[in-house]
Amino acid sequence: MRKRQHKKLVHEGQYVAEVEIDLIDTDEGWSPYLSVDDALKLDDVRDALRRGDLHEAGRLARVFTLTPLVLDTTGEPLTVLAQG
Repeated sequence: MRKRQHKKLVHEGQYVAEVEIDLIDTDEGWSPYLSVDDALKLDDVRDALRRGDLHEAGRLARVFTLTPLVLDTTGEPLTVLAQG
């Protein structure tokens, strides 16, 4: 059994959380997989983001705000939409 660190992104609404977890690699069965604790951590972060509890989500992960863009036909940004 070997553990390796991995970052999972959890997206809810206008927020994305970067959660550090351990993936467990084994020579048998379904590999890689998460520990129960890491699976619960991902659930806790998602629940906190859904409730708007950024303090709790930030305690468990790095939290980012998504900013929508309006692009022209070439893909160049025209404006940043106001968040409100």
